[in-house]
This record gives sequence, C-alpha cells and structure tokens, in this order.
Amino acid sequence: MNAFADSARAGDTQILPAKLERIRRSRAMIRWWLYFVCLLILVMVVVGGATRLTESGLSITEWKPIHGVIPPLSEVEWEEELEKYRQIPEYQLINKGMSLDEFKFIFWWEWGHRLLGRFIGVAFFVPMVVFWAAGRVEPWLKPRLLTALALGGLQGFVGWWMVASGLVDRVDVSQYRLAVHLTLALIIFAYLFWLARRLSPLKDPVPGEQTRLGVLSKLVLGVVFVQIFLGGLVAGLNAGLTFNTWPLMDGQLVPGGLLMMKPVWLNFFENVLTVQFQHRITAYLLVALGLWLTWATFKASQRRELRRAGAHIGAFIFLQAVFGVLTLVWHVPLSVALVHQGFAVIVLAAAVDHLAVLKGAFPIRG
Repeated sequence: MNAFADSARAGDTQILPAKLERIRRSRAMIRWWLYFVCLLILVMVVVGGATRLTESGLSITEWKPIHGVIPPLSEVEWEEELEKYRQIPEYQLINKGMSLDEFKFIFWWEWGHRLLGRFIGVAFFVPMVVFWAAGRVEPWLKPRLLTALALGGLQGFVGWWMVASGLVDRVDVSQYRLAVHLTLALIIFAYLFWLARRLSPLKDPVPGEQTRLGVLSKLVLGVVFVQIFLGGLVAGLNAGLTFNTWPLMDGQLVPGGLLMMKPVWLNFFENVLTVQFQHRITAYLLVALGLWLTWATFKASQRRELRRAGAHIGAFIFLQAVFGVLTLVWHVPLSVALVHQGFAVIVLAAAVDHLAVLKGAFPIRG
C-alpha cells in the first residue's frame, strides 16, 4: 500500500479511491507550489544579503507598497529620488557627493529587493486563491495557509520598520531589526517547507524513531534559528569585517573584552567582538549537534529517506561552517558572503526535512 493510502488509514477514515486520488493530486500541486515559494524566499535572502553588503538598503527612503513598483522613469524623477536620499544621515556622513550613476547602482539593488518581495506575495496569494476556489485545499490546511499569508504581510511591515531605523540619527539600519527581519523570513521559509514536505508521500514513522531522535532533531532546528538570528546581528554590525583570523580571535581562543559594555547584556547585541564570538561558538555547537544527529539517525533507523535526511543535516552544517570561515578570513568578499548567507537557508531546509521525515506525511482525513 502506498504512503498516501497509509496516511488515509492512519486517519481512521474510509476514503473512496477516486477521492483519495484527487487528494493525492491536489497535495502534489500544492506541494510544488510551496516549494516554488520557498525557492523565491531563498533568492530573496541572497538578494537581501547583496543589498546589505553593497550598502543599498537605505537608497529608497519611502514605503510605497503599490506605487513603489514603478521605478523612476525620467531624469527628473531620478533627481527627486536622489534628493530624498541626500536628506538622510547615510548620505550626509558617508556618501556625500555621490553621483547620480552611483546612486542608481544602490537604488536598483533595493528596488529589486522590494520588487521580489511583492512578487513573492503575489506568487503565494494568487495560487492559494485558485486552489481554494477549485476545492483543492483540505480543510485542515486552510488556516495554515492563512497563517503563512499573515506572516508574509508582517514581514513586509518588518522590512520597512527595519529601513526606517536607518533614516534618522543612524547611518545604517538597526542590527536588532535586521536580525528580526532575516529570522522572520526564514521562519516563513521553514513553515512553508514543513507543510510541503509533510504533504509528500512520506513513509509512516517507525515506532521508536521519534522517541530516540525527536528531541535531538528539534534541538538542531532550534539552534539553527538561533544561529540565523546571531548571523543577522553580525551582518547588522558589520562584525565580519573585524577579527578576520581563525581559529584564534584577536590572537586568543577566548579573546578579552567580551563583556566591556554596561549593562552586561548589551555586549551580546552591540559589542562587535562579543557578537562575532558568540556566532563562532554557536557554529561549533551546531556542527557538533549536526554530526551527532547524523550518527544517531544511522544508529536508530533503517529507513532510507530518514538516513538520507540525517546525512544531509550533518554534511550541510559542516559545509556551512567552512563557508563561514572562508567568508571571515577572506574579509567578506561579496560572492562568498552570499554563498554563506544563501546556504544557511539550505541548512534550515535540511533541519526541517529531518523532522518532517521523522514525523511522516500529514494524515488524510475524510
């Protein structure tokens, strides 16, 4: 019996073969749609990283969710945009005298980032309405899709909230808000990827697997999210541009000056040395946990799909650590830094995948 039939049986329902086949096809269509949206979010994270690294994020000083789709179309409109940019501290203290061509370069990065965000919203909303109207969305899935839609709307607001922090009294955006913006994007990614994976025809979990692996799998996923947030702080403070040696940091394994700021808690968010150090330490922890999960998965299960998920999590976390070291010691070259940021999404996907395979497909209800 196939996995969808197993899911239907697990749900203690009697479903006619024709209805079961329709559900199977509907799940396949919704699954691939959600995978596509996840791919767009991955691209969005990379474009957002490029926008940050090229210092383009403050080039558009207004939030126009609808009218902002249209870029400047004439020389006069370009001059108007540049004049707005001249009013903020970043221009006055860092980019004073910037030419129009130089401004266009940073403007297009930010405009492209915002346009992609709007496109993701459309790519999620329109198919959802179509599937819903066609009766393809199972009742239990409807509130989950609406939750994802609400999170997407919240992310648009958080994006502007982040940008607004850099328009007055600062020459860049708040590292707190940047970290929240990045983390929320990947929460949305993880949520959609979780739904998509569990809409797949996964095998039913083997008794005992979740008991032996469930806590560790959830722990790895939780630490991945913590590391993503810490990476946002590193990016927000440009902390990767300092202390560019490894494994020593400022000539020591544990550098001095980690808790110089008062109150002490401020060091973990605003002390460049501490922020980079905690990102390093969490990376070491994550590598250890990832390799442990790989080993534990192979020891606890003979299921091929679960073993594959276990192999991915360990290998991807280790590879991401390598990308992180290279980004640091090479002084954050744009290409390597973007690989590091984009691959964080792959690591997150692997962590979600392991937990989803461990739990199996969503049961089919009549």
